[in-house]
Amino acid sequence: MKKLLQILFMALILTGCSPYSLVNSETYNNADLSSYHTFRIITPDEGKMIPGMQEVTYYNIAAAIREQMVERGFTESPTSPLLINIAISTHREIQTEPLVNNFYPWYGPAPYPAYYPFFMYPRQYYWPAAANAQVITGIYKEGVLTMDMVNIEKKIPLYSSSVATILNGSGQAQFRNLSGIAEAVQTLFSKFPVAVLPQYRTK
Repeated sequence: MKKLLQILFMALILTGCSPYSLVNSETYNNADLSSYHTFRIITPDEGKMIPGMQEVTYYNIAAAIREQMVERGFTESPTSPLLINIAISTHREIQTEPLVNNFYPWYGPAPYPAYYPFFMYPRQYYWPAAANAQVITGIYKEGVLTMDMVNIEKKIPLYSSSVATILNGSGQAQFRNLSGIAEAVQTLFSKFPVAVLPQYRTK
């Protein structure tokens, strides 16, 4: 019995020390995401690569998101109205050019926030300023991964969630490896309103 309690105690400690935490998970415009059957993920040629992120990291993030969507019964399609946009909060000192046109709204006069999300597909193209503020406020920690889902045909925001942090915490601002990214994205989907299909729940 004592040994069992020790094992449970260690499990609780390990669970509590997870490097990933859900920052937000919100559904917008009364969206019924289960009514969508297809999806597509923003690609670098449709938007702009996040500064400081290599293509291999983008593809690892996209693959992890794709897996989560497929496990929920969605099919990837290049013509899907459900677009998944990706952003990462990055430190302004590593940027090679201003990000004002990619961040909307911009909060207040200088000095600007040190951390803010860089969206591959500019968010102001589909997200009203009022709704945007609900998600962005307080998400300035470096390395936070944000995922937007939007009906791109109608420019209607559907869902957004963020997870901290996909950086490795070594102080060198390096992105996590494939397994770390997969775990972070799993946390990103932890409160997603469409459940995983039964055949994937025993994984």
